[in-house]
Amino acid sequence: MTDPNPNPNPDPDPDRTPGLEAGGGVPPGDTPPAESSMPGAGPRETHNPPTGWAKAPMVLILLVVVLVAALFVAMAVVIAL
Repeated sequence: MTDPNPNPNPDPDPDRTPGLEAGGGVPPGDTPPAESSMPGAGPRETHNPPTGWAKAPMVLILLVVVLVAALFVAMAVVIAL
């Protein structure tokens, strides 16, 4: 039988959760129960979708990588001579 409520309460049931004292407290040295997650809890963000890298930062990063590689090659050539 399926649950007629499409949005069940995400909190654990205190009557069926081991380790809870009366009133919902946790005894000393015991770990409290984990809360469940709600995947659809918030509204969908449509105003700020991810778009990826812009061309200018990518070109600058690649330029720096090429310059550093050229520096290492030049150092290797100088040391080899």
